[in-house]
Amino acid sequence: VFSSVTSVLNVSIFKDQFVLEDLIQELKKKSAALKFGPLQSNGHISVQGSFPAIKSLRDFLLLKAKSLSEKDKREESKSHQRPKRRLQQHRLTTEASNFVRDADGEKQVVVLDTDIYHYMKCFFSRTFLVNDDVIISDTTDGDITTVYIENAGSRSDAGQVLRVKEKIENQSVELHNALRKERIYFEEHIRDEKQRYKWVCESLKPRYPYVLIIPYDTHIDVIGNPSEIVEFTTEVSN
Repeated sequence: VFSSVTSVLNVSIFKDQFVLEDLIQELKKKSAALKFGPLQSNGHISVQGSFPAIKSLRDFLLLKAKSLSEKDKREESKSHQRPKRRLQQHRLTTEASNFVRDADGEKQVVVLDTDIYHYMKCFFSRTFLVNDDVIISDTTDGDITTVYIENAGSRSDAGQVLRVKEKIENQSVELHNALRKERIYFEEHIRDEKQRYKWVCESLKPRYPYVLIIPYDTHIDVIGNPSEIVEFTTEVSN
């Protein structure tokens, strides 16, 4: 579970509407928990911080791009002299449109660290318990799991979807601040060695009920409270 992640933003798309330095100052005030690197001449800037804070910044930029897109449409209805910039913004505008479309409550998306998602599913399964009016699905791509929450029918209460999304987000933020991960590598890549490690982990599990063990072909990930996983991995090694 990463306590910090780094993303590179390309804010050059906004240079026709904003002084980029002023935009960066606005972003810094908006996201005080994030650390911003220097603004490059090509409009790129690195941002470092927690995963939820990075996602919040992304959502803010998508909404700003959406507002610019709507402004462009109004201007385009009066004049057709700006096709180049419209094409340049197409991809970002499409993503922003998808984001804003979800804001009506019919469908919501939550992006989670995969390790946190596994921990939530194991120890906080009630977070994902919903009635028949709401459907939850997910897709995992490496370190990232995307959770989709949507209405089951036209009569469903849109507010339910938003409440489920907020419940998942709030739980994930708490776990993001509390969990850590240790990785135990197999000394030898042979079947007996892997089985021995897995057996030892399973035998220790009753003493560490809130430690999540995820076995892989080359290693075992141990996720939980920092002090507990340190004790756990030490005992496994011994």
